[in-house]
Amino acid sequence: MRIAVTGSTGLIGSALVTMLTNGGHEVVRMRRPAEWDPDAGTVNASVLNGVDAVVHLAGENVAAGRWTATRKTRIRDSRVKGTKLIAETFGKMGKRPQVLVSASAIGYYGDRGAEVLREDSSPGHGFLADVCRQWEAATDTATRNGIRVVHLRTGIVLSEKGGALKQMLLPFKIGLGGRIGSGDQYWSWILLDDLTSAIVHCIQASGVHGAVNTVSPSPVTNLEFTKVLGRVLSRPTIFPLPAFATRFAFGEMADALLLASARVEPTKLLASRFIFRHKDLEAALREILR
Repeated sequence: MRIAVTGSTGLIGSALVTMLTNGGHEVVRMRRPAEWDPDAGTVNASVLNGVDAVVHLAGENVAAGRWTATRKTRIRDSRVKGTKLIAETFGKMGKRPQVLVSASAIGYYGDRGAEVLREDSSPGHGFLADVCRQWEAATDTATRNGIRVVHLRTGIVLSEKGGALKQMLLPFKIGLGGRIGSGDQYWSWILLDDLTSAIVHCIQASGVHGAVNTVSPSPVTNLEFTKVLGRVLSRPTIFPLPAFATRFAFGEMADALLLASARVEPTKLLASRFIFRHKDLEAALREILR
């Protein structure tokens, strides 16, 4: 297949491009601003001829800094405007791609305690939930033009190369790790290679469409995650980070990314016979951290 990818230099995009290339697919990296520029609303359509599928991963990093009003606007616009541009561009093409796999996040569900969340669960409240709703709605043009659309509601992506785990490793390795807040909040996680495999699965499985929870079938509480990571690293985990200190350090972002609870189930992936390589957190962490 000929597959266009935005966000191809990020943690997920880089791994996906490698997997697709190794699988014999031709990858069109949509780099900014040469191939597309969401701020200017332009796309170089000439490089997209004959594209069979689009994987849209580009968007401002939500964890790159405190959420000021300016950063929140950039987070929202980078997702909503960029996705709308992609959907409209491919929707107008004479030969349209068969599928658009577009990033989203489990932030869609908000803070839901121990409630089991599936793709048909109602949306939550707050900034991230609002962004995710608008983000997913931005693909409507593609759907109306007959393109199969998949929304990847992704959880915490675990990789030693970047993301949340890499940021956690140093304090844990020096023995300063501990639960965050009460530790009762559920963290729905997925290893990077399972995520990239799930994206390829969504491209190829013609019956998969709409929201798809791309998380492991085994969500854990933050307390359990903390204990497992400490055990894998052979380090104590006796230094909790209280909720008030988390909010002081990270502001509004703390409640949305660290203290919120989302117990998410990958119902559609399991129903479509996707096989997870990593269901057990401890075995998964031992493999990637060796």
